[in-house]
Amino acid sequence: MSYALETRRRRTFAIISHPDAGKTTLTEKLLLFSGAIQIAGAVKGRKASRHATSD
Repeated sequence: MSYALETRRRRTFAIISHPDAGKTTLTEKLLLFSGAIQIAGAVKGRKASRHATSD
């Protein structure tokens, strides 16, 4: 089966990466461009608020 035909046939894709890599942002963009959602929000990290000042 060709690559193009295989991707058209699939309904589920996995996005796997390390933490803080932008998986949520990428997922929202994919949903937005496919027409599944009408507006995409901005996801802001909380890394700075999770660590003490001394870190």
